[in-house]
Amino acid sequence: MKETVILVDCDGVLLNWEYAFAIWMEQHGFEPVPGGALNYKIGERYNISNTQTHKLIKMFNESAAIGFLPPLRDAMHYVKLLHERHGYVFHAITSLSLNLNAGKLREMNLCKLFGETVFEKVVCLDTGADKDEALEKYKDTGCFWVEDKPENAELGNKLGLSSILMEHGFNMHYYHSDIPIVKNWREVYDIITG
Repeated sequence: MKETVILVDCDGVLLNWEYAFAIWMEQHGFEPVPGGALNYKIGERYNISNTQTHKLIKMFNESAAIGFLPPLRDAMHYVKLLHERHGYVFHAITSLSLNLNAGKLREMNLCKLFGETVFEKVVCLDTGADKDEALEKYKDTGCFWVEDKPENAELGNKLGLSSILMEHGFNMHYYHSDIPIVKNWREVYDIITG
C-alpha cells in the first residue's frame, strides 16, 4: 500500500480552507483580532466562544462555499504529478461534516481541482472529529500521511505511518525529530519521490 497510496488531510493541506473561511466570516460580520492568523483555534482568532466557534465552522463546512475552496499553494501541480507520473492514488481523511451534501461538495471540489482519478477514497468525519479510528485502518502500512495539525501528524507516526506536516503560521514553531515540516507540495513531492 505504501507504494501506491498517499493519505492526506484536506483543509490546510490540499485546500485553502483558512482563506475561504476568513472571507465567509467577514461576510457574516466577524473580524479577526490583530495577530489572530497565527492561532490554530478559530475562537482565539475571532475572540468568540468555543460553542460559537464550533457552530460557525459547522455552518461554513455545510454551506455551498465548501464546494469551491481554492487549492493550497502548489498542491494542484504536485498532487497531479504524483498521480500521473508516479501512479499514486490519494485517500483523503477530513474532519468536515457528516452531512452528505457537504461530503458530495468536498468530493466535487477535489475532483474539479485535482482530477477525477486522483482520489480513490474521501472519508468525511464529523466537524472537528479526531482521526484515530480512520487512521487505524492504515496502521503499520508506512503510507505517507500529509497533515497540518501536529497532533494528527504525531498520531500517524504512532500508527506506523510516515507523517509530513504542512507548515502554517499556527504550527511553524513545532518540532518533532521524526516528522518533516514542509512549506509546500514541492517539498512533499521531493520527500515522497526520494
